[in-house]
Amino acid sequence: MDTQDVETTAGPDLRHYFSVVRSYWRGILAILLAAVLLAFAWTLTQPKIYQASSSGLVTTGGAENVGLASAGDNLAKSKATSYSSIASTRPVAAAVKEELELTTAENQLLNDVTVQVPSDTAEIRVSARSTDPSEAQEIANAWVEVLADEVEKIESAGFEDEAVPSLVRIVPLGRAALPESPISPNTKLALAVGGVAGLAFGLGYALIRQHLDRRIRSVEAVERTGQAVVGTIPADNRLSSGRQVVESGNAKTSDRAAHAFAEALRELRTNLSYMDVDNPPRVIVVTSSVPGEGKSSISANLAVAIAATGRRTVLIDADLRRPVLTDLFHLPAGAGLTDVLSGAADLDDVLMPYTDAPALELLAAGRIPPNPSELLGSKAMKNLLAELSRDAIVLVDAPPLLPVTDAAILAKAADGALITIKAGHTTVDELEKSTSNLTRVGAHILGTILNQVPTTGADSAQYGYYGKYYYYTSSEEKAAKGKKKSAPAPAPTPDVPVADDEFAQAIGAGQPVRHARRPREDVR
Repeated sequence: MDTQDVETTAGPDLRHYFSVVRSYWRGILAILLAAVLLAFAWTLTQPKIYQASSSGLVTTGGAENVGLASAGDNLAKSKATSYSSIASTRPVAAAVKEELELTTAENQLLNDVTVQVPSDTAEIRVSARSTDPSEAQEIANAWVEVLADEVEKIESAGFEDEAVPSLVRIVPLGRAALPESPISPNTKLALAVGGVAGLAFGLGYALIRQHLDRRIRSVEAVERTGQAVVGTIPADNRLSSGRQVVESGNAKTSDRAAHAFAEALRELRTNLSYMDVDNPPRVIVVTSSVPGEGKSSISANLAVAIAATGRRTVLIDADLRRPVLTDLFHLPAGAGLTDVLSGAADLDDVLMPYTDAPALELLAAGRIPPNPSELLGSKAMKNLLAELSRDAIVLVDAPPLLPVTDAAILAKAADGALITIKAGHTTVDELEKSTSNLTRVGAHILGTILNQVPTTGADSAQYGYYGKYYYYTSSEEKAAKGKKKSAPAPAPTPDVPVADDEFAQAIGAGQPVRHARRPREDVR
């Protein structure tokens, strides 16, 4: 495997971890700050410890020549090592305690005092710690003096004349300095440790949340379930207040949010037309897993986008339990689908045109029946879909798949179904169960639509296309802005996908396509 392959393999993992951090950065930051604050609070509760150091030098008697001086130096270094052990004994601690009249236990004194011999020296260094800086200084000085007395007693032992000085002794090198700042607690070190621990816990929290979070946030998450994504619709602030038709079919717009939303619908429209060029879907059911995923808004705005090409489009409100399309299009509620299916009204009498898109007609739900599933699965419904699809693209706004079976019944009678997924809301389990319901009845799944994709914030990193929009302004256009008079703008070109196949050409010309997705038989 070459270097390029290794980088390609490792790339997605790094991007995955980066996206996890971006998605849960607030939680990571909160845990990090909490850990740092806890570390700082811990330092405030700890007593301040001061340390003072004093030293003594092991010396030997004068030497008459260099050889004796070298031997004496080696002896002093050897003795320093031995005397450091004596300095850590209870007799020395007891003598220091008595001299300074301390109340501290001898064992505690031994724990508070550290004796060291620097490498290859005859120096004995005593470090004393205490909560009182003056006490630490006095203990360090007294410890060296007491050790010197103890060494003198040991070296003088065995001599008959006690007045004769010992050849080896310890000479204090000076008194310890009064410590000005505590050595413990180390605030900087505590904060650093707290920060590292907080960052580690924060990253762990983010990874666990990511692992346990079953919500669908990316196209890759949908594809891992085995379903294709035929469209990604960005979040639009105009839909934040509720369902409404925001697509006008106009390709020219200066509103960036409207441009992104319209472009996404056109891309979805194109994907549907090229899904099967020889046998494109004519009757499409738009549904979702659970309520609140935006299926009605998608079906309404997609119908306007298709009708903008001049192709006759019929939008059917088949959500007989909660019909909303008449409110979306601001059309009067009245007779509709249920009246046609029951024979109470003719189809031509209840089809309502949409003035903003002349090629679009709406078939409202009509009166809410007591048995929606039986009515939608009837022969009359199948005949109605077959009749409408002869010269029109039929979009059916169906109920969600999980609460009721209406959508599955409709999808079996149609050319296929589109499942709407709300980014960051729909779970993998809900999507898998929805697709299982459609597969169980033999319905064809055209794909999924990832709806309300965030364009800003942490989650937008996973959907980079809609995070930025491309606009081009030539230098001539910029210069023309300063002029009072400008040339009249050219007429807008129709928003027609360029293609050589019969389906795309028929859409552009506004002519019906004579072939259906599969042969239909009139059910009598």
